[in-house]
Amino acid sequence: MNTTWDPTAHGVLRLPSGRLVRGRGLRSPLPPGPKPDFALYLRGRRPAPVAWEHQWIRWPDFWLPTDRQAFTNALHTLLARAGNERVEVACGGGLGRTGTALACLAALDGVPRAEAVTYVREHYAHRAVETPWQRRFVTRFE
Repeated sequence: MNTTWDPTAHGVLRLPSGRLVRGRGLRSPLPPGPKPDFALYLRGRRPAPVAWEHQWIRWPDFWLPTDRQAFTNALHTLLARAGNERVEVACGGGLGRTGTALACLAALDGVPRAEAVTYVREHYAHRAVETPWQRRFVTRFE
């Protein structure tokens, strides 16, 4: 069984280690193809139920996660599982919160924090990480 994403598919970010993470917006339909094995959902409210394992982090639109330690722990889990499972990160539109989380993942995976937003904008979406405080959050993420 293939447990990774198609690296050429829209919304799939290849991290420096080669791990693949799909980012997406929950307001859009689920993309065709395989479902995730694990997902991290970043919303102000609990997302709709899904058939796969997932974790929800409360994160209001355009802001930052309300529980930063839970967010950090969730990213470590997601990164570890990305080694052999299909994982995704999603928020409402797939750019601000998702982009911020992907930039933090890139930093955990070896991209210097000061370059992580640029990395995600080049390899995921050019409008990722929408606000100045989200960009600052990435540069200070540990």
